Amino acid sequence: QVQLEESGGGLVQAGGSLRLSCLLSGGTFTRYDMGWFRQPPGKEREFAATISWRGTILYADAVKGRFTISRDNAKNTVYLHMNNLKSEDTAVYYCAARWSSAYTTYRMSNEYPSWGQGTQVTVSS
Repeated sequence: QVQLEESGGGLVQAGGSLRLSCLLSGGTFTRYDMGWFRQPPGKEREFAATISWRGTILYADAVKGRFTISRDNAKNTVYLHMNNLKSEDTAVYYCAARWSSAYTTYRMSNEYPSWGQGTQVTVSS
């Protein structure tokens, strides 16, 4: 059973940076698409970024150019580097995983069966 553990959230001023990490255990990391989603206060969960098992990357328009997703297969970890943070980036950030052998990149939350517990990111203006 795959388990995901996020870390790295916190409070940061607008314009600042944070790096989120997500460690996957219980599965072969190199066969998993890894996604980052976020849920702002009072809103639905939304897609932020994904990196496929093959390394294909997609970003939501809201984070493109400011966030960078990467993976370290040796450490079973996916990262989300967040720069130039804005108040609207305030949310609980969730790591998600789906086992895949496909050449399709997934951005819908219901495509990912495994989720972490979430980590809070708060950006003060």
